[in-house]
Order: sequence, then C-alpha cells, then structure tokens
Amino acid sequence: MRRVLPPVVALAVLAGLVVGCLGGDDPAPGTGQTARVVRVVDGDTIVVRRPGGPQERVRYIGIDTPESVKPDTPVQCFAEAAASANRRLVAGRTVRLVPDVEARDRYGRTLAYVYREPDGAFVNAALVRDGYARTLTIPPNVRYAARFAQLARDARRADRGLWKACAR
Repeated sequence: MRRVLPPVVALAVLAGLVVGCLGGDDPAPGTGQTARVVRVVDGDTIVVRRPGGPQERVRYIGIDTPESVKPDTPVQCFAEAAASANRRLVAGRTVRLVPDVEARDRYGRTLAYVYREPDGAFVNAALVRDGYARTLTIPPNVRYAARFAQLARDARRADRGLWKACAR
C-alpha cells in the first residue's frame, strides 16, 4: 500500500528541498538561541545550558550517526569516531541552536540545527560532509534535507569516514 503524505507535510518537504537547492543554508544572523555545550553525548546529541536556564539535551536535526550509547544496542561501526568528531567541533563551546518546524522530539529532546560560535560553522552539515553522519529526514523538519543529501552523496563517493570504514 502506498503512503501519501498529508498536504501540509508535503508542502513542508517541498519548501525544504527548494531552500536547500537554492543555497539558503544559514539562518538570518541573530536567529536561534545561544547555549554552552556542557557535554557531548554522542555524534548527534549534546547537552547544553542556555544562559540562566537548566541543562537540556539537544538532538541534531537531519542527521544520524552510528549508535554508541543507545540502550540494548551494541556500539556501531564508526560511532566512537563520530562522537569524537562532534567533541572536536563543539565540546565546551558556545553554539547557536536554530529550530525548524518542531521544537522537540518524542523523547522531549530539543531539536536544532547547531552552529558553532563565533565562526558560524554548521555542525550538522560538517558531520555529514566529513562522513561521520548519514541523513535522517523526518518531516516536517526538512529545511536542509536537500543539502544534507548532497553532502552525504559527496562523502560516500569520496569514501570519507563511515563510508570507507563500515560495510555498506
């Protein structure tokens, strides 16, 4: 049976693809909120503290790294390398968290595109580009789906990161 997306989700996916194809990678300056990275959980999850706020867990939107801390799941190929890459990018640093359509996932984690301050490096994209992450598109959070897909194709063709180290 073929599954059809509701019109509003289909529109969100289309809008994300258009934005991704046109470039539009970086949000307007000043969008999102800054936070300090308290701990790197794994390759696609961090714990942050916003000024004056409690600690919160943040899951990167649009990407998925091999599992290293998921209960009842063995450590997957390249998981430690992905976590280390994430640490190098953001550990102890200030980041800007930019939401998409949904602010939280079903586990209560904040969902965000993560930009390192002050240089503005797009962490989600860097992890995919360097072969530490695959794409994970979950509508309606699709703003950079096309960009991530292209970065993943490029990383795979170049045998970067997990694409070289792990069986396909």
